Amino acid sequence: MTSEGFTVDLHVKVLDDQVVERAKARGLDALVYAPHFTRLPDIRAKARSFSDEELTVYPGRELFTGTWQRRRHILAVGLEEMVPDFLTLDGTMAELQRQGAAVLVPHPGFLSVSLGPEELETYRETIDAIEVYNPKFLPHHSRRASRLADRTGLPTFTSSYAHLPGTIGEAWVAFDEPFADESSFAAALRAGVSRDIRHRKGVSHTLRRGVEFAHLGYENSWEKFDRVMLQGTAPTHPDHVAYGGAFDDVKVY
Repeated sequence: MTSEGFTVDLHVKVLDDQVVERAKARGLDALVYAPHFTRLPDIRAKARSFSDEELTVYPGRELFTGTWQRRRHILAVGLEEMVPDFLTLDGTMAELQRQGAAVLVPHPGFLSVSLGPEELETYRETIDAIEVYNPKFLPHHSRRASRLADRTGLPTFTSSYAHLPGTIGEAWVAFDEPFADESSFAAALRAGVSRDIRHRKGVSHTLRRGVEFAHLGYENSWEKFDRVMLQGTAPTHPDHVAYGGAFDDVKVY
């Protein structure tokens, strides 16, 4: 069980009855649901359908910026309009700033999929928080993320980054007070409100971390690239009809 306060698992990839049951059993008050390659209206509808008086599910988008080979991930909360993947980093950040979304940096400096020191410095005024722990991190990843947070002076967060239901609630953020709605939650993230960063420990947590880390092999495979990029237009590709060509000037594919 988590401790007191308003507790949020700030980044999960899966959402179903099993996820909700586990979140409640872990004492969580909210999840941020941000699946890959899914448009915002679909995320929002699913988040709403699994929210109730005991658990709030906030919609989020983990955006893939740049090319597949040089992609950088950005987690956005509080979006009002759709933003596709595979835009330039500049283009993505400008759009998030225009919409007033909370801009979070998941897994900084982790493998080849997130922002490093130069990008953090460049977008320091747009970024609202840096992740310093998730179960996929090895110890040196956590140390490096903490150094990056210290260097920039940005607020921090953690999440389960759960791609598998069993990892829900392995890491969470505890806020002092609950939030009225998605808008107030995003505003609190932008304002850097006080929070505690917490995660489970012990043998079961170590085993769960190993299972999630092993799942990375699929997440970064050619098979996934083929499915997303080569087998028709992906739902979040900037060329998809849903975006009406609005991002043609900043797309990379």
